[in-house]
Amino acid sequence: MTKQYEVIVCGGGMVGAATACALALGGIRVALLDRFNPERQWPSEPIDNRVSALTKASQNILEMLGAWPGMTQRGVCAYRDMRVWDARGDGELHFDCADTSFSELGHLVENRVTVAAIWDVLDTLPSASCITPAKVIGMQLTDNNRLLRLEDGRILEAELVIAADGRDSALRSLAGIKVTGWEYHQDGLVATVSTEKSHQFTAWQRFLDEGPLAFLPLNNGQCSIVWTLSSATAKNYLSLSDQDFLKVLEQASGGILGRMLSVGPRAAFPLRFQYANNYVDQRFALCGDAAHAMHPLAGQGVNAGLLDAAALAELILLSKQDHRPLSSLRFLRRYERWRKGDNLAMMASMDVLNKTYRVSAQPLVSLRSAGMNCINNTALLKTYFNNYAMGLRDDLPKLAKHQLCW
Repeated sequence: MTKQYEVIVCGGGMVGAATACALALGGIRVALLDRFNPERQWPSEPIDNRVSALTKASQNILEMLGAWPGMTQRGVCAYRDMRVWDARGDGELHFDCADTSFSELGHLVENRVTVAAIWDVLDTLPSASCITPAKVIGMQLTDNNRLLRLEDGRILEAELVIAADGRDSALRSLAGIKVTGWEYHQDGLVATVSTEKSHQFTAWQRFLDEGPLAFLPLNNGQCSIVWTLSSATAKNYLSLSDQDFLKVLEQASGGILGRMLSVGPRAAFPLRFQYANNYVDQRFALCGDAAHAMHPLAGQGVNAGLLDAAALAELILLSKQDHRPLSSLRFLRRYERWRKGDNLAMMASMDVLNKTYRVSAQPLVSLRSAGMNCINNTALLKTYFNNYAMGLRDDLPKLAKHQLCW
């Protein structure tokens, strides 16, 4: 028997769950599919390695979805300062929330906290169905719908299917959408560390020979690190003993947080520049990492994905209000135009920064240091970059501006 919905979202991570939640709040009968039922409770220690820096725009989206209270209950950490400097030169950037109208620049949140809080909200929405475990093995375009075949034999049907199943999206492949991109031959090494000095609720980032090293503050006084390294170096560092790794990390940090005292489990993930050639097809749309994967040096990946979710949900709900098909290609193309340009601009910026800071030639080192210092000492430029990093820019979806879209 075929089960029917108005929209099916595949992928229950932060972006997919946010998309489904926004649609369900707007009265859309939506099914959220994932291979796993996410955990809702866990011990206070250890901190999960997967931590995201959420912008003000992302906070607005999550507040409008009703997920923010559940996140604060589980634990979020506001950061008030951001300091960026070049290990090879004298360039430095300092962003302070005192220069804005907000009491913080953003929040550091474990990914599992965001996912659990959104799923909690989904549980309360009568028009939302969360289906786990669910693995899609086939997709078919019919006259009026898309039909999904699950591994366990179930068949689901909807007017629109949204793929939010990650950068190696199976749904994107089933839809025949190609991607453009390349491997960076770099890995992002992540871990949680304890440091001698307080993190001062500051996000610290030091550009090194192989890539940036970031210390992100956590509420328990520890820091989550994201260290961009060549794939070979990352593999080597994963094999070191804790004490040997802490010595390497302390040296790389330039002593900014004193001695490195302890480290939790380490992991590394390969970095890639990738974008889908098309975000939409007939009765089909991509969002989040399924549509784009960018370098994590500014921590904008999940924020871009949440903007995708808010924009796509807004346009689908607008279709419903206008009594148009939810899969109207006009609105889907509008979503692609809205988000693809913004995402590509962000991705290109991260790509250029990553390549620029890997060059060791002294003239370029001096030039980029001069550029950093120029931004740091020019109020208008600094405000522009600060607002952009906080997600406060033009053409935001309504949810990102703390406005309802249903």
